[in-house]
Formats: sequence, structure tokens, C-alpha cells
Amino acid sequence: MNFGKIDKKWQKIWETKKNYKTIDKTKSKKNFMLLVEFPYPSGDLHIGHWYAYAVPDILARYLKMKGNNVMYPIGFDAFGLPAENAAIKRKINPAVWTENNIKFMTKQLKSMGASFDWSRVISTIDHQYYKWTQWIFLKMYQKGLAYRAKTMVNWCPNCKTVLANEQVIAGLCERCDSEVIQKEFEQWMFRITDYADRLIDDIKDLDWPQTTKLAQKNWIGRSEGVIVKFDVKCQMLNVKCPSIEVFTTRLDTIFGCTYLVLAPERVSALIQNSEFKIQNSGEVENYINQTKKKTELQRLEIDKEKTGVKLEGIKAINPFDKEEVPIFVADYVLGHYGTGAVMAVPAHDERDFEFAKKYNLPIKEVIIPDVIDKKNPPVPGKKTVERRNVHAIVRNPQNNKFLCLKSKKFLWTTFPMGGIEENEDVVSAARREVEEETGYKNLKLIKVLGGKVRAEYFAKHKDENMIAHTTAVLFDLINEEKSEIDKEWEESHEIMWIGEHKLNYNTMVHAEMDIWEKRLKGDETAYADDGALVDSGQFTNLKSSEARVKMVQWLKKNNFGNSKKIFKLHDWVLSRQRYWGVPIPIIKCDNCGYVPVPEKDLPIKLPPLKDFLPTEEGKSPLAKAKNWVNVKCPKCKNPAQRETDTMDTFVDSSWYFMRYTDPKNKKVFADKKKMKLWLPVPMYIGGAEHNTMHLLYSRFFTKVLYDLKLVHFNEPFIGRKNHGIILGTDGQKMSKSRGNVVDPDKEVKKFGADTVRMYLAFAGPYEQGGPWNPGGMLGIRRFLERAYKLKSKISSGKISNKNLEVLLHQAIKKVSEDIENFRFNTAISALMILLNEIEKQSQLSIVNYQLFLKLLSPFAPHLSEEIWSNLGNKKNIHLEKWPEYNPKLIKKENFELIIQINGKLRDKISVESGISQKEAENIALNQEKIKNFIGGKTVKKIIFVPEKLINIVI
Repeated sequence: MNFGKIDKKWQKIWETKKNYKTIDKTKSKKNFMLLVEFPYPSGDLHIGHWYAYAVPDILARYLKMKGNNVMYPIGFDAFGLPAENAAIKRKINPAVWTENNIKFMTKQLKSMGASFDWSRVISTIDHQYYKWTQWIFLKMYQKGLAYRAKTMVNWCPNCKTVLANEQVIAGLCERCDSEVIQKEFEQWMFRITDYADRLIDDIKDLDWPQTTKLAQKNWIGRSEGVIVKFDVKCQMLNVKCPSIEVFTTRLDTIFGCTYLVLAPERVSALIQNSEFKIQNSGEVENYINQTKKKTELQRLEIDKEKTGVKLEGIKAINPFDKEEVPIFVADYVLGHYGTGAVMAVPAHDERDFEFAKKYNLPIKEVIIPDVIDKKNPPVPGKKTVERRNVHAIVRNPQNNKFLCLKSKKFLWTTFPMGGIEENEDVVSAARREVEEETGYKNLKLIKVLGGKVRAEYFAKHKDENMIAHTTAVLFDLINEEKSEIDKEWEESHEIMWIGEHKLNYNTMVHAEMDIWEKRLKGDETAYADDGALVDSGQFTNLKSSEARVKMVQWLKKNNFGNSKKIFKLHDWVLSRQRYWGVPIPIIKCDNCGYVPVPEKDLPIKLPPLKDFLPTEEGKSPLAKAKNWVNVKCPKCKNPAQRETDTMDTFVDSSWYFMRYTDPKNKKVFADKKKMKLWLPVPMYIGGAEHNTMHLLYSRFFTKVLYDLKLVHFNEPFIGRKNHGIILGTDGQKMSKSRGNVVDPDKEVKKFGADTVRMYLAFAGPYEQGGPWNPGGMLGIRRFLERAYKLKSKISSGKISNKNLEVLLHQAIKKVSEDIENFRFNTAISALMILLNEIEKQSQLSIVNYQLFLKLLSPFAPHLSEEIWSNLGNKKNIHLEKWPEYNPKLIKKENFELIIQINGKLRDKISVESGISQKEAENIALNQEKIKNFIGGKTVKKIIFVPEKLINIVI
């Protein structure tokens, strides 16, 4: 078969007939925009593009056949750094390079046979598109959401432009691998932080993957806590300096604060404040300069070694206990998050713990785990007693078993344990308890297993409720020399040595056992959860949640702080010091400041240039276009200059889906009536790499336009599906350096578009993808050839084949449900099973063959269209109605009834589908096997699960 010839034939027919041109309104049909992320015109369509666009086309075609008016639009996200770098390398205008790529990629995209509506195609480099990008910017500027300010940015010295965090990989520019540095620039920004609460709160209503929702929540990073004011003492002058404010979500831990940490950005300002006498300012400034070479992501790496410098000559004063604590500068604190200062509580924060260990700083435990024994909870009305306890955990290093005691009266198993006497330390108390209860007296101290644990339980042996503050101590047994123990105790307890795998809450009576188990297995670390407060002044013994409320009240009353909500998210830096982007429609005037370009002058087009390199000072190449830059101020008419930065390309892609509804409108970015017909987008398909930036920015833009009453919806995408990645044959990500790149053009030429489409859909779950397998392509092609050959089985006479009819209707149900749920691979499996069964038939009715072809058509549109036409059908198969299954036919005629007695399988029997419980009971109770099992016993109850089993309880 010549698949290539069939592809070209039908692609030409579809294009000539404009089969996939979408009209805005069709009687009795529901509008449905199926949106895929529009591609960057890199110059070559790779197999990832096919996976992103050809596979969702299966859903688009299915939805059309189901009676929907489906728009499957396409366009090009065409501005950006790669085009500019390519233009510099080739010494051509980026517009020429980009437009040539768009032409070539359009041809490649059409070779997929996807049902794209090419009449709505958009390109972000089109003047009539970016006119509206500029117009939206002006609306945001008028609303106060676009502004200019100084900020620290990731700067690539080679590309000479600002980079987003995601464009920095291991400290290097993702485009050129140059080392990225931190640099302060005055930049244009969007106040996305004004929408932070709404961006978090509204995400719950979206039908998105939970991973995507969580990624956005974490990216926005809402924290509700308090601002605490620490007074600062300057030791040199013995006077107070200006106070330092810190943000914390864990005010309940403040009594454990042993130092403060300031972000390098924050300390730079302190050094220049003459009131702060930092004695080692040279050392501190050197550390700050080293930090500037690191990106934000590098500074926040969990596994990196913590570094910092103590600020000599000043100390902070804890407002609660008036203790003086040292102040450090450290790069793991960020200047833009919170106040740029944190109170360090090493006992209860992992980063602070590592830092304190390195610099030998005090670690004060003020929160202890708080547990209630589920097996022996406190009994209401019983006396409650508080005590300090110790659990002695003794290990025999010879066999790694642990010393335990089993109570013969209460049948529980414990470690040697007991109360800590006044003026007795925990280690001495633990040794004493071991010797008193077991006789063993030669023990080697290994370590105290972390801090205390607060546990509430009912002590059955004392008939009282207990609140125990317990510490565990780990020893190794040196030898088995013993002291004599109390006879009565010895008779009531059995000494046992238990393997570590049996030390858990299920086998031991201790409420604290889960915590001891973790501490035995792990390294010493910080306890970061809520608990009960200890050594915390008037707040001691309160639970964390209760303490936080009372401590905030104390702060407010004493003017040391207040409640505060902050976000990790910071405002969107949109300035780029490059040529190939949308010009920012602002004019700078010495008299009037920043002045928006009048709307009548839009679009502000890019001027022609010969040199596209940024200036050495980091200014955009547009600064070289003097005739373009120098203009009159729209307000005062004095000489002024255009803004030379261009916009981040994420601005272009934040609203493109709206333009699809009205792509040629010259009066507005999209007509409201047309947007109401199509938006919000019911399903958006794309890559997980856009979980945060693109999706978040689109949501922000939509909410702004909604507030401006320019759109009727405040969320752009109701549904979202992330696709996976097609890997190389070696299971690695495809790259030219690995030599594992698959060229789709070659595969299409060899196998045809339908084979490539179906193979990709069959490769694995759509959200996962999988490795490319050339053998799999051969298997799909054989499947399609077999489907074509079925026409030789068609009989003109009437054929009755109930079994095949049942299989067909089961397949209709299965394929329909799988397509709707993006289970394309299992839908194809169902078609393969169906084909196997059809091939077993000596004859095939044309009706059943046509049903099969309709099921096949979304997956293999060209071949199914060819066969459909050969059968004499005049109308395209894709304009046909999707088949509906007959519920009566999909029910199996017989099923295997499982017969259980008291839940155990005793027999199986084939019975007619749809039988009642009474019928099932009669059948089961009359089986000889079942009669023998029941004997003369009474049947107490019968449980019946229709179409599955019957359970006889005797």
C-alpha cells in the first residue's frame, strides 16, 4: 500500500473543501475549543510536536463526530531569543529567519493530517497581533499593574539579557551555557502579586492535574504568619540600633531562637546605615559579592552546604525572653521573601539546624511531639497526673536485638522505663531503670534519642490518666553481668530480646513508639512539626496552635509585631534587553516621566536593524535605532525617547487563545460575543514544563481583563492535560548530542502519517509517553494493512452474526470512554482485539465494517477516509455521526457466578446474565459441592453481588 499517496490525496481534498474551517455558531451543536500549546517556529518539526498535536487530534475528530462544533486552532509563538541568536549567527534579520521557519513548519504540520482550522492561524510576530499585546500592556499600565522599578535579576553576560529562573540551569544560561550572574536593573514589571490570593484560591475549581495545581500553589507560596520586631544592640556604642523585623509562620518556636539570619540584599543596606556599627563589614561585603554570582535557585538548593558570616558588633534581642542572639548574613535567606530576615530556630528547622551545627550555635528545643495513645486514650473523669519519664532502649550489639519487658498481668511489652527523680538526669535515670527492672548494669551510652515527647494515655496499672514528658536513651549492652532484682517484679515480668523489625506501635505499648522507631533509624535532625511547648515562659505546655494565637496577642499588646500574609511569588519582570520581541509602548520624557504611547499610534513596530547584538552596557539593540528611539513626548511635545526594552515572550502567549476566537479583528483584540461562544477553554493540552510560568501568567492576564470588564470569564482554562515525552530508543531524552533524535518527516515518508499518529498514541499513557520503538511502527502498519484488507470479506447478502455484533458494541463503548479519558493506547488495543475477531469471520456485513471504520477514523483519518470512499460513500467519514452502543448488546449473555461459604471460594458456575438474587440462591444451594459444605448447618445470611458472587454465611 502507498500510504504516502493516500495521505497527500486526502489532505488536499480536506484543504480544498475547507472541511476543518470552524464557523462560530452551528445549529444544535455545542462549541468546543480544543487547545494545544502553539509551537515556537524553531525550523523543524520534531517527534515531540507530533506527540503534542497529532495525538490530541484523535480527541478533536471524535468530539466532532459526537456532534460538537470543534475548533482545533493552531498558531506560532514566534518571538524570542533563539531566533535572534540564529539571526546574529547567520547575519540575517530575525523576521526573515522566523517567517521562513513558519512556512516550513506549516507544511510539516499539515502533513500530520490533523483537523487544524488554518483559517484562524495566528503568529505573535504579526503586527496585528502584537498591536493588541501592546494595547493590553497599556491597559495594565493605566490600572497601575505595569510599573518600572529596580530589582535583582538573572543576567547572562553573553546573551546580554535578563533570564527567568527557569531559564537558568545549574547556574548557566539555558541558551548559551554561560555563567549567569545576579545584577540590579531597572525593569518593567507586572504586579502579579496583587492577584496572588485569587490565583491560589480559584485553582481549586479547575479540572487540572493535582501535580499542576500543587506546583502553582507552591510557586505562589502563600504563608500566613507574623512580623516580629527584634531590637538591635550595638555593642560598640552600647546603644540600641534600629530594630530588625522578621517574618515567621512558627511564632510558637520563638523561645528556641538562637540567632537571626539576614539576606545578603538586606545586609547591604545595613552596612550603609551609620547607626549599625558592623565591625567586620569588609568580610561581610565580600560574602555579599560572592552571593551575587549565585542564582536564586542555587541559593535555595536543599543539599548545598550552608554558608554565612556573623555580623560582629551587633546583637538582636528576643522580644519574649530578652535574650541577646547573634546576627548572621546567609544566602539561604532571600531579600524579596518576607522581610529578608528570619529568626533561626535550629531545633525546629532543618536549614537552621544544619547552619547551627556548622557554626557551633546553641540548639534549644522548645516544641516537643505531642501524641495521644489511640490504643489507650485518656479516660474522661479519671485523675490526670503529669510526670517526667525515661525509656531506656538497650541494644545487644552482638545480635542487634533490643531489651524489652513483657507484663504477665497486662500482657503488654515495654522498654525498661520509669519516672525521672528530682535532680536526676535522663541518662542516670535510664541506667537506674534498666538495673532495677532487668538487672543489667554494664551499659555503654550511645546517645539520647532527640528531645522529649509529650504523650497522653490511660495508665491501666495505676487507674489514672497520664501526661508523660518522655525522653528515650539508647545504650549498647557491654556484657551480661547482672544485679539482683526485686523478686515480685521478676515474677510479674518476662525479660525478652526483640529484633528491630518488631519494634513498632503494634507490638509495643508505648504511645511514643512511632517516634522512637524513626529516631532509631535516622540521623539526628530538627523536629519541624507542631507539638507542645516547653521552656517557653508563660506559654509552656500549650499546644502549638493555641500558643500561636496567644503569642500574637502578646506581640500586638506589647507593640512587637502583628499578623502578616506573604508570598514567595514576586512581581513578573517582563523587560528583555533584546531586539526580537514586542516593543514596550512607553516613551520616556525628562519633563513628564514615563508616558504611554497613544492607542492610535499602535502598533509600535520594530525598526529594521543590521546589528542585533545588545550594547556592552546591557541596553537593548533597539537603543541603536536613533531615528526610531528619538520622538516627541505625546504630552508636552518636547524631545523624548522610546523605551528600548522588549517584552518577555510569555506576555505574547498569555492571551493568544482569546485571539483564536476572532483572529482578523482590527478594532478589538477579540469580539466579546465571539469570546462568549468559545471561552473559557474547556480543555488545554500541553507540557508539564509550563505548570507554573505560562499557565500562571495566562491566569493572571485573564483575571486582569476580567476586572477591566473586557472578558466574561476569570479563568482561562477549565480543563488541563499534560502530555508526556517521547524518548529515544535508548530511553533517554532525544538530543542531537546523543544521536537518538527521530525525524518525523522520514518516518512519515516511510510509513505514512496514520502509522506515525497511531504509533505515538499507542506508545503508552498520554501523560507519560515512552521510548521510541521502530518495531512498534511495523506492528501498527501491519494493523492498518489488515484493516484495509477486510473489505475482501464484505458480503452483499444479509449476514447475522450476533457474537461479532456484541464485540462491536463493546468496542464502541470502550473506545469512546478511552478517547474521552485520554487513554488512546488502550483504545487502540480494543481496536486490535476487535480486528482479530473480525478476521476470524468468513464474511463481514458492510454495516459492521463501516462501524469499525468509524471507530478507526480518529486514529487513522487518511486510510479510513480512503476505504470509506471506496465503499461508495460520498460524504467524508469525519462528517459522519459517531456510533452509539446498544446497552443490551454489551451485556454478556452468561457470567461466572462465584459461590462462597463464609467468604471462602467453594464453587464457580456459569449462569445467565441478569439473574435475580432468589434465582442465584436456588442455583447455589442446589449445587452438590455446596450441599456437602453446608451439611446440616443453618444458613444465617446470604450476600449477593449481582453479576459477580454469592456468599452463604453459616
